[in-house]
Amino acid sequence: MHHVAVLALPKVVAFDLAVPAQVFGHTDERDRYRLTVCGVTPGRVPSTTGFDITVPAGLRALSRADTIVVPGYDPLTEPPDEVLRALRRAAVRGARLMSVCTGAFALAAAGLLDGRRATTHWRSAALLAQRYPQVHVDPDVLYVDDEPVLTSAGIAAGIDLCVHVVRTDHGEQVAAEVARRMVVAPHRAGGQAQFLYRPAPPVGAGLSETCSWAVQHLDESLTVARLARHARCAPRTFARRFAAETGTSPLRWLTAQRVLAARRLLETTDDAIDRVAERSGLGSAANLRILLARDVGLSPTSYRRAYRAESVTP
Repeated sequence: MHHVAVLALPKVVAFDLAVPAQVFGHTDERDRYRLTVCGVTPGRVPSTTGFDITVPAGLRALSRADTIVVPGYDPLTEPPDEVLRALRRAAVRGARLMSVCTGAFALAAAGLLDGRRATTHWRSAALLAQRYPQVHVDPDVLYVDDEPVLTSAGIAAGIDLCVHVVRTDHGEQVAAEVARRMVVAPHRAGGQAQFLYRPAPPVGAGLSETCSWAVQHLDESLTVARLARHARCAPRTFARRFAAETGTSPLRWLTAQRVLAARRLLETTDDAIDRVAERSGLGSAANLRILLARDVGLSPTSYRRAYRAESVTP
């Protein structure tokens, strides 16, 4: 029986705590995993969502766990020394350590991520890297398996990591059963991007009308000269103004808008890949594949399948 301990630090993110509980503590897993939720001490632990959680165990539970999961918490203050010592002792004896979302800050504070690649919620990645420069923070991926220490990005990425752990422990079929029960995609690779929409730099009021018009005509040939005509200025003047207001070139901005449009079409339509490329102004399926891989690390087909979770059946 594999013992999983989930450590709820003060101001725990309730969803982050519920994810490992639902994966490892569900009755379907009673022959594979035993789950304990613990805190610094037994009793009530406040959450970030307006209610307290009552935990039956204190830090002693970590000394008996095969796997320890630290859910996210906020504010991101350094945990008490007794927590850091307990995490370090668990690492020394060979326990597997995992974090969901900002739980990575606790592992980093204990020194367990030093020299390792790790991730966290994209909104907190820069802070993690700044506060713990010995950690190689990757802000774009869903999760990092640097066995025996594993970290995940925000919220739903914790599900992906926990299902990945089940797959590692018990194989593809068992992991697929867990994913089907939770009605999530059976496999999203850890290196997959967090599906952030990276908006192009904002434009100033002087160019906003032209940019709004361009977004409505992405499937057409949009040259700097044509954009300049719409803005009623010379092409060189338009290019200089655009770069000054956005920090990028008109054509780079257009490419970013077209990739965003292609992603939305992949998410919301059943259009063929060639048609998506045509409607978004990217021209060809080959061009779409190159630019989408650069943006999110996936092919159009993989992006559509993962985002829409078509393979999941209730």
